Amino acid sequence: MTNFDSKNLSTIHHDLHDHLPSEPALRAKALESLLVEKRLVDPEAMDAWIEMYKEEIGPKRGAKVVARAWKDPAFKARLLANGTSAIDEFGFAGHGTGHLDVVENTPDVHNLVVCTLCSCYPFSILGMSPAWYKSNEYRARAVRDPRGVLKEFGVDLEDTVEVRVWDSTSERRYLVLPQQPEGTESLDEDSLTRLVTRNSMIGTERDLWQSQSDR
Repeated sequence: MTNFDSKNLSTIHHDLHDHLPSEPALRAKALESLLVEKRLVDPEAMDAWIEMYKEEIGPKRGAKVVARAWKDPAFKARLLANGTSAIDEFGFAGHGTGHLDVVENTPDVHNLVVCTLCSCYPFSILGMSPAWYKSNEYRARAVRDPRGVLKEFGVDLEDTVEVRVWDSTSERRYLVLPQQPEGTESLDEDSLTRLVTRNSMIGTERDLWQSQSDR
């Protein structure tokens, strides 16, 4: 006769549900299955696009640009002079980077990027924009109270640090060049790339050593 252990079955049931995808993920999967069934989407092509955005088109591209600027003063000068031309050296120019300005954080200046009209964003080097970047609250408060917004992101600036807010448009978009963390001068580009975060290139992070410890 089979033994019935209600406690054990309850544990198994709980574990199974803990590993289920979230409701939005389940809905997305159901939609994908329907599109594939109707032959409106090629599943292999979809997987390829997801992988590209995750591994190539996402913030890793921007991080590579930042790391090169930290290691190569000549490239940094070109990047600050003409962001679009400089990132094209990597082959990264694309949607949202046709007119790209790069603004540099310094000990005395912190830059913050916003789009007050909609959600203009350099997709080809930062990937998909975060939900908060598109929110009405961020778009309004980043201009009206940038220090307050930064504090909510964990960036508490001294009064002596100037905050510059850059408003992106369809004609002009911005990338923040964060400060290189102290003590990383001997690291190679690949190691430096891993220090750079998406938020640091928008301006809602400043201390990259701190962001590493928070991961």
